[in-house]
Order: sequence, then structure tokens, then C-alpha cells
Amino acid sequence: MFEPSRDEARQFFFEARAKDRRHAPLTPLETIAVDIIRLHPEYHALLDDPERQLDREFGPESGRMNPFLHLSLHLAIEEQLSIDQPRGILERFQRLAEKCGDSHEAKHAVLECLGETIWQAQRTGTPPDDKTYLGCLDRKAGKRHSA
Repeated sequence: MFEPSRDEARQFFFEARAKDRRHAPLTPLETIAVDIIRLHPEYHALLDDPERQLDREFGPESGRMNPFLHLSLHLAIEEQLSIDQPRGILERFQRLAEKCGDSHEAKHAVLECLGETIWQAQRTGTPPDDKTYLGCLDRKAGKRHSA
């Protein structure tokens, strides 16, 4: 499994943004990243300034989510949805999107659940729990899962 360092993950987003701005060819993963970046104009200036932003800290005291973490979680969600892993996430996402009336807003709801699940796993020193993750999505969708 590929686990990029913090700097490698950030560099990936800087490069995807730069290639998009130059209209250079993108890899499939960069294409997904660029689609996500385009939905987040609040991050464009940050991604256009890699020299100042590569080493910048985004601690909880800043009162906002780390933009690179936010974009990375979006990427993870896109992969999860594309393969329905954990099984049932796609159905839950579709319910959320219907409830929200907006796919991006629904992905942010999924992102909150994924972030919470990862935080719990880090806190307990255990792998992320699919049941907890999917349960969170069920609560956000306001429905119980049927299967």
C-alpha cells in the first residue's frame, strides 16, 4: 500500500493544480484531484504558492481543517465510492446526496464520518471500523440501512 509522506501528499496537490493551470495532461488520479480542487476555490491561492505552503502547519488551534487533509479525504472518498468499499458506502452516499440535493455537500457529510472514524481509530490504536463509519453515514442520511 502506498502511504505518501505529508510533503509528498502536498506536492501531489500542488503539481495537479499547476498542471491543470498549464492545461498539461493529467494522470487519472490527478484528474480526480483537480475535479476536487475546482470545487474548493478557497484553496486555490494556497495551492498556487507551494514554496510558502509546503511546510505550513495547520493545527487545530487555527480553527479550520487542514486543507491538504480535506483534499486527501475527498480523494479517499472518491476511491471508496468507485469500488463500494466499505460495502454499502455507495448506497448510503446516494441517500445522502438525495437528502442534501447536492453531491458535494453529501461528500462533505461522508468526509465528516470518515474523519471521525479515523480519529477514533487513532485514539484507540485500532484499524478504522467500517460498522462505525457506515453507522455514521446512516445517521446523517436519517435512515437505517436495509441490508
